Amino acid sequence: MSEATQTTPPCLIVVFGARGDLTRRLVLPALYNLRRSGALPEQFAVIGVDHGDISETTWRRLLGTALHGLMADRDAEFKADGLDEDVWNWLRTRLHYLRGDFADAATYRALGEVIAKYDAQYQTGGNVLFYLATAARFFAPAIEQLGAAGLVKQTAGSGWRRVIVEKPFGHDLRSAKELNAIVGRVLDEDQVFRIDHFLGKETVQNILAFRFANGLFEPVWNRDRIDHVQITAAETIGVEGRGGFYDPTGCLRDMVPNHLFQLLAMIAMEPPAAFTPASMLRRRAEVIEAVRPLAPADVVRGQYAAGAIGRNAVPGYREEDTVPSDSNTETYVAMKLQVDTWRWAGVPFYLRTGKRLRERTTEIAIRFKPAPLAPLRSAEIGGYGPDWLVLHIQPDEGISLQFDVKRPGARVSLAPVRMDFRYRDWFPKEYTVGYERLLQDCMNGEAGLFQDATMVEAAWRIVQPILDAWQASADEVAQYPAGSAGPAAADALLALNGGHSWRTLTAGRRPPPRRPAEGGADARPAAPPKRASASAKPAVSKAKAAGAGKPSRAAAARTASAKKAVASPKATEGRKTADGNKTAASKKAVKASAGKASKRVAKKSPAAAAKRPAAKR
Repeated sequence: MSEATQTTPPCLIVVFGARGDLTRRLVLPALYNLRRSGALPEQFAVIGVDHGDISETTWRRLLGTALHGLMADRDAEFKADGLDEDVWNWLRTRLHYLRGDFADAATYRALGEVIAKYDAQYQTGGNVLFYLATAARFFAPAIEQLGAAGLVKQTAGSGWRRVIVEKPFGHDLRSAKELNAIVGRVLDEDQVFRIDHFLGKETVQNILAFRFANGLFEPVWNRDRIDHVQITAAETIGVEGRGGFYDPTGCLRDMVPNHLFQLLAMIAMEPPAAFTPASMLRRRAEVIEAVRPLAPADVVRGQYAAGAIGRNAVPGYREEDTVPSDSNTETYVAMKLQVDTWRWAGVPFYLRTGKRLRERTTEIAIRFKPAPLAPLRSAEIGGYGPDWLVLHIQPDEGISLQFDVKRPGARVSLAPVRMDFRYRDWFPKEYTVGYERLLQDCMNGEAGLFQDATMVEAAWRIVQPILDAWQASADEVAQYPAGSAGPAAADALLALNGGHSWRTLTAGRRPPPRRPAEGGADARPAAPPKRASASAKPAVSKAKAAGAGKPSRAAAARTASAKKAVASPKATEGRKTADGNKTAASKKAVKASAGKASKRVAKKSPAAAAKRPAAKR
């Protein structure tokens, strides 16, 4: 954290939900990292509020155990080479616990006394940051009680009072408006920080520098040069014992109006007049306000069934603890969005997110349009592959660019290559969970990486038609095996839109480019033959080369298959019907036919039979 060298103002942080998953997994590690980097001053302490009847010593011990456990968990967002005992002991002695009910006025009277005590002890100057790390149902009562107790009142010379509200901010458009109204009665807008920890990640923040500090990319960042954009947030974990929270929420509410829409806003926003918090927030809000409301045909949902993550068998969602056995809650959602602005008119944005998927990865992938003239496209050259710019958000933060070059040799033959930038290769290793920068900004009163009331309501307005349609529908949610890439209907959604296809989930490993299958959006050329002779012709058919500039037979077949899948809900939901069996049989037939065709081409071309070396990563 480059910003972490700047010490934050003295303050107390009051965390509601002190024993919760969010506090244990993200808030505490972020505070640990801030202290380790020198960002937290001596005048600092944490007051945890929760209903659990435990002692302060027990709470400290539980958090210490959790911190050690996160270091041993390779899938955890918190990473460290080892626990710095000096840092942990400093933080541990500043952790104080108050038992109380979030909706009980007595809790807030007691909290006022505790704040006064520790404000004097740690000399925090009356500055208090309240963090609502609770279930969403407690947001409104907690804010109202804070107001009634006078704990968020600011007067000259008395220090500042601010409130962080976690996502989801509301359950739908109506509840978001109601919550905003409550917030507006109790707090000034500059006192409330609606947090989204995706915006705290280094690669997300780097989007602005990448776009606006370099003259190379911004001129092509528009509908004239970009074919489509894919935003993926895939998780390998399930609900992890949090079914009681997750089941009434679902994947759409949990991830889309906040995390994914914020990534979309960073990619699609116009240049701000200045890099001030107010200017950046306004530009992001303009994008969300310009997104066309979703239609049911533009959205696919799914729910994970039993399967395997790696070599480990995992249960289906309905078999998880605290999840109803007949739950119809989605754990996966994919959608196509349109941003109705001059810059993005006609460019589809594809978003997908889900649990128990093949790999854990978050990325933004921009596919550029092919060159308008094809002087190099021929049977011998091989045609163009797709050009991709990919921003890897996690786990391997960085940026990669894929484009075509000429292979060495006498003949002109194209091959895709990739240039990679990884943060770890250029900058000192720094472990963050995404909350460090956001907590600093809250303590400094900077709201540029947060959401305001207008943006929150605009986001819910986009997804509300889908929530209404799902509530009115009796259709059962489609199942997908844990460890897969999601439901088949998600592939059909892209195939119906210009024959596009999802990029492969790779968890940041970034396999080398390979030659595309015909019409495949994510296809990558294979490594070239080893020392092919000048007389050997590339193994590319004339038919393939001739069709390089238009949809191929494979793409057309995929589009036709997608239309059938969308037309038949049973097929898209993966049920074992006659139609589903026919689709599976059709896929086998296409695969067998492709295999025979490749053998015929290999016989005609000696170069095709040449052994290819393993591609270097």
